[in-house]
Amino acid sequence: MINIKNYLTFIILLCILILVLSTNKRTNMLLNEIIRAIIQLAIFVAIPLIWWLITTRKKENFFVYIGIKKPTVERKAKFWTPFFLAIIIAVSMSLVLDPLLPNDIQLANARFVGQGTKAGLPIIVFAFFATGLPEEILFRGFISKRISKRLGFIVGNTIQAILFGLLHGATMFPSLGFWIPMLVIVFTGTLGWLMGYMNEKADGSIIPSIILHGLSNVYACLIVAFELL
Repeated sequence: MINIKNYLTFIILLCILILVLSTNKRTNMLLNEIIRAIIQLAIFVAIPLIWWLITTRKKENFFVYIGIKKPTVERKAKFWTPFFLAIIIAVSMSLVLDPLLPNDIQLANARFVGQGTKAGLPIIVFAFFATGLPEEILFRGFISKRISKRLGFIVGNTIQAILFGLLHGATMFPSLGFWIPMLVIVFTGTLGWLMGYMNEKADGSIIPSIILHGLSNVYACLIVAFELL
């Protein structure tokens, strides 16, 4: 059984390590992203893990509990339709929102601006392991599944999508007014809903949304790394 005290100690030590390394300008970009990814994973997995330990550990494997399992697709049209719609929304989001954002607004991918090919591996670590994987575990793997179990899939998927949108846009209201943050919330919330629906049609596996989420983040990072917009 996982020792909660050791787990929390591990998180604290990692936080101290990232603070120390972030003050060193010579620190390798890739190493920074790996450390950030470990910390992000530890934080985002904490709530699902603790909940599982308290309620379900004797009944179900943790990975199955959050949906990290082989996807099984029986009705391909209902899986691939939201998949491609999500890709369209992810691409449109960068094309619509990036020109609207003031230059002084620093998004999560801003550290890759102008870095070009040398940011390749750090972008992959950031896109899949620092954002895609932990966010999918928390929102589609935990929040959606737990609410859906009690209130049904439509309610559970909608609530997780709203929370997912708020995570990405709510902090922008003080600096950007109303409309730009609302666009961010609508875009990311819709994307989150489609990924949740897609997972449902893959027998509850969150592997498809982890892949799609990571790829959409890679695309957004490459846009800024090569200054394409």
